[in-house]
Amino acid sequence: MKIEFYNLGLVNDKDLKFAVISTIYEGKWLYVKHKDRDSWEIPGGHRELGERIDETAKRELFEETGCKEVDLIPICDYSMDDSVNKIFGRLFFERIKKIGQLPVSEINEIKLFENLPLSLTYLEIQPKLFEKTLSFIKNCAGLYLK
Repeated sequence: MKIEFYNLGLVNDKDLKFAVISTIYEGKWLYVKHKDRDSWEIPGGHRELGERIDETAKRELFEETGCKEVDLIPICDYSMDDSVNKIFGRLFFERIKKIGQLPVSEINEIKLFENLPLSLTYLEIQPKLFEKTLSFIKNCAGLYLK
């Protein structure tokens, strides 16, 4: 699978099909575990009809973590190309201050990690999203880790 990153504004908004949110809580990376899988993933999901991509990110973050108060920061857009289909998404960053009760959803568990978990659901993409997030944070002089 080929992964490409794009500066914000280069991908047509209507082409963005999903949102993924790199999330820090209590100084650690937050990952979620789907009920049907034994691996960890970055919170996120598919855009619903008529929804803005930032609304997708807020909804998915709530559904998968219980987080209600968000101040999402878009990092970049990206595409995944499996040589048959090319789909686009947006990567966001969020530093959660407070997590509410986990809603009834497809998520079975959330867990905090010091670094990228070893057991990932999407091995081809999540390490690249993690690196892109680290680069974003580094370029912002650590403002988002305080």
